[in-house]
Amino acid sequence: MDLFLDQVFNGIGTGAVYASVALALVIIYRTTGLLNFAQGEMALFSTFVTWWLTDQGLSIWPALLGSMVFSFFAGAAIERVIIRPVEAAKNPLNVVIVTLGLFLALNALCQLIFIKPGQEALQMPLMFPKGDFDLFGLGIQKAIIGRALVLAVECAALFLLLQKTKIGLALRAVASNPESSRLVGINPGNMLMLGWGIAAVLGAIAGTMAASRGTGGFDTSLMQQVLVYAFAAAALGGFDSPLGAVVGGLIVGVARSLTVQYVDFLQGIELVVPLGLIFVVLLFKPNGLFGRNIVERV
Repeated sequence: MDLFLDQVFNGIGTGAVYASVALALVIIYRTTGLLNFAQGEMALFSTFVTWWLTDQGLSIWPALLGSMVFSFFAGAAIERVIIRPVEAAKNPLNVVIVTLGLFLALNALCQLIFIKPGQEALQMPLMFPKGDFDLFGLGIQKAIIGRALVLAVECAALFLLLQKTKIGLALRAVASNPESSRLVGINPGNMLMLGWGIAAVLGAIAGTMAASRGTGGFDTSLMQQVLVYAFAAAALGGFDSPLGAVVGGLIVGVARSLTVQYVDFLQGIELVVPLGLIFVVLLFKPNGLFGRNIVERV
């Protein structure tokens, strides 16, 4: 039983990373109706910025804060300079191709800018202290608790922003009906830039948590598998539901952890089981666990 609970908590720790990236995917999808296939590599670049700031002498948390500020403006600039001109063509396939190209470009830039020839994997300082926290006799890693708390802070901040501020109301209005929003004085373009900036900040946090593991280093492949799980989490919870992204991320994280522990005799099965879970859920609930059913009049 202790082993089972240990794997559940390990899954929650990794699921917090998946949920953070899934939140970023959902925010962009809600405001633009687009799937950002470059979200993982945007997070990767931000993670390298965090590492670079620590390499310059900053501790991990100030470095992460600096990376978040950089990521916000970089994400907004990507929307304005790269995505918006293509999106104006009203062909979703064009945007998909551009985000895939952005995926490759950002990965190559990370390799070019931050990694020296022949250099081994980079080491990110720890975000959370080592050791276990005793909970009724069960030792839980402090890093897992820290990741869960970071995810909780993200959720609380997004809730306050989207539900309690005028900017959040404007974001929700643009996500619901851009044309009507423009008629009441909201600039949809500014709101789209803001959405991409927020998504980039979430990616910076997720990437830094993924890299700060304490075991091994990280390289340019850090976020590729994370992005797959994040897409699965967003699909499971519903691409228009931030709550669904969080719940889906935790479910996928726990499912992966249990699969690795109990079905380890099949190599690579940890990728199959969560995606199989998504397939089953979407088979009976196509909009995800928390997705909205949209009724259109003919």
